Amino acid sequence: MTERILQVLKQYAFILVIALLCLLFLAVGLMIGYSVIGDGKNAFSVLSLDKWQEWLAKFSLK
Repeated sequence: MTERILQVLKQYAFILVIALLCLLFLAVGLMIGYSVIGDGKNAFSVLSLDKWQEWLAKFSLK
Protein backbone atom coordinates (compact mmCIF):
# COMPACT_ATOMS: atom_id res chain seq x y z
CA MET A 1 0.00 0.00 0.00
CA THR A 2 2.77 2.45 0.84
CA GLU A 3 4.52 1.67 -2.44
CA ARG A 4 1.40 2.74 -4.31
CA ILE A 5 1.17 5.98 -2.32
CA LEU A 6 4.83 6.75 -2.99
CA GLN A 7 4.34 6.08 -6.69
CA VAL A 8 1.37 8.47 -6.81
CA LEU A 9 3.33 11.14 -4.90
CA LYS A 10 6.22 10.79 -7.35
CA GLN A 11 3.84 11.25 -10.25
CA TYR A 12 2.32 14.37 -8.67
CA ALA A 13 5.80 15.75 -8.00
CA PHE A 14 6.73 15.11 -11.63
CA ILE A 15 3.62 16.94 -12.84
CA LEU A 16 4.39 19.85 -10.51
CA VAL A 17 7.96 20.10 -11.79
CA ILE A 18 6.77 20.05 -15.40
CA ALA A 19 4.18 22.77 -14.68
CA LEU A 20 6.81 24.96 -12.99
CA LEU A 21 9.20 24.49 -15.91
CA CYS A 22 6.43 25.48 -18.33
CA LEU A 23 5.80 28.68 -16.36
CA LEU A 24 9.51 29.44 -16.28
CA PHE A 25 9.87 28.95 -20.03
CA LEU A 26 6.77 31.08 -20.64
CA ALA A 27 8.24 33.91 -18.58
CA VAL A 28 11.60 33.67 -20.33
CA GLY A 29 9.91 33.61 -23.73
CA LEU A 30 7.84 36.66 -22.88
CA MET A 31 10.94 38.50 -21.71
CA ILE A 32 12.89 37.63 -24.85
CA GLY A 33 9.99 38.46 -27.13
CA TYR A 34 9.33 41.80 -25.44
CA SER A 35 12.91 43.01 -25.11
CA VAL A 36 14.70 41.53 -28.13
CA ILE A 37 12.03 41.18 -30.79
CA GLY A 38 9.71 43.92 -29.53
CA ASP A 39 10.55 47.48 -28.63
CA GLY A 40 10.69 47.06 -24.86
CA LYS A 41 13.64 48.51 -23.02
CA ASN A 42 13.48 46.46 -19.84
CA ALA A 43 12.90 42.73 -20.14
CA PHE A 44 11.42 42.44 -16.66
CA SER A 45 8.72 45.03 -17.30
CA VAL A 46 6.74 42.49 -19.32
CA LEU A 47 6.14 40.59 -16.08
CA SER A 48 4.64 43.58 -14.25
CA LEU A 49 0.94 43.82 -13.54
CA ASP A 50 0.76 47.38 -14.90
CA LYS A 51 1.98 46.28 -18.34
CA TRP A 52 -0.63 43.50 -18.52
CA GLN A 53 -3.42 45.87 -17.47
CA GLU A 54 -2.30 48.29 -20.18
CA TRP A 55 -2.40 45.57 -22.83
CA LEU A 56 -5.76 44.23 -21.70
CA ALA A 57 -7.22 47.73 -21.78
CA LYS A 58 -5.82 48.26 -25.26
CA PHE A 59 -7.27 45.05 -26.69
CA SER A 60 -10.58 44.94 -24.84
CA LEU A 61 -13.71 46.10 -26.59
CA LYS A 62 -14.72 48.52 -23.86
